[in-house]
Amino acid sequence: MQKVYMGDAGPKVSPAIYGFYRWDDVQDRVEVLRKTVHLCLELGINTFEHGDSYGSYECEELFGNLLKEGGIRREEVILFTKCGLRQPHPQNPDIRVKHYDTSAAHITRSVESSLRKLRTDYIDIFLLDKLDAISNLEETALTLEKLKDSGKVKSLGVANFSVFQHQLLASYLSKPIVTNHIELNLLRTQALDNGQIDYIKQRYMRPLAYAPLAEGRIAIGTDKQAVRVREKLEELSTKYHVDIESLAVAWLVKLGALPLIGTTNEQRIRNAVNAFTIELDHQDWYDLYNTSVANLA
Repeated sequence: MQKVYMGDAGPKVSPAIYGFYRWDDVQDRVEVLRKTVHLCLELGINTFEHGDSYGSYECEELFGNLLKEGGIRREEVILFTKCGLRQPHPQNPDIRVKHYDTSAAHITRSVESSLRKLRTDYIDIFLLDKLDAISNLEETALTLEKLKDSGKVKSLGVANFSVFQHQLLASYLSKPIVTNHIELNLLRTQALDNGQIDYIKQRYMRPLAYAPLAEGRIAIGTDKQAVRVREKLEELSTKYHVDIESLAVAWLVKLGALPLIGTTNEQRIRNAVNAFTIELDHQDWYDLYNTSVANLA
């Protein structure tokens, strides 16, 4: 897969990205992670997205152990990680309620932990997950800039930010934000209406689209929207001679988004990668969009 720039100020990444955000219930994580990472590299995906809590706080360390083994060189991969969201978990008995923490202390502590677990000296893109409504934004921005200046973080991004939150944080930063990690797929198109996509493009960035297959709803969902969209995908799949999941990801690619794959199923990963071979017709893109939003207004 030919690498692309994430944005004017962003690094080059693979056009599909693999994320470990759905790994809390994955069994035998060591072997599954090894198999999945090597499959991704074989298919041209060299960009991996982590979070401090992914896989019940294990995925960063498992990935770091894989790097330590020496079969994969650090310079061959692009690594994202993020922090901000905090939820009750046995690993963190002091957390009583779900909340967001973008304080200087938490950001710094999380980055140092991620560097240690990933066994690396730097994170290619560090994402701030949500914006703490009661945070000191000046302190948050200063901490992010210090991390970038130190070389521990190469680029800054955000996750699940509204347009106004994106603008607010950017107003405190002298360093560019290179992406916004948002939920976007054929069954969840709100980012096209709430301004997120428009603002991301205005800032010369590519959106990072998680749940590109709607966590399986596109393939097996039984609700009316999922059934309607699947029928349209099946109709078009005969025209393009591809799997419906490939078409669903191709719809995102046509929009300029970078799909963030989270499945551990080999065929579904291959289906997502096959999307980049599809030249989706302009009117077919709108046919899918119109099918998705029909009767939702």
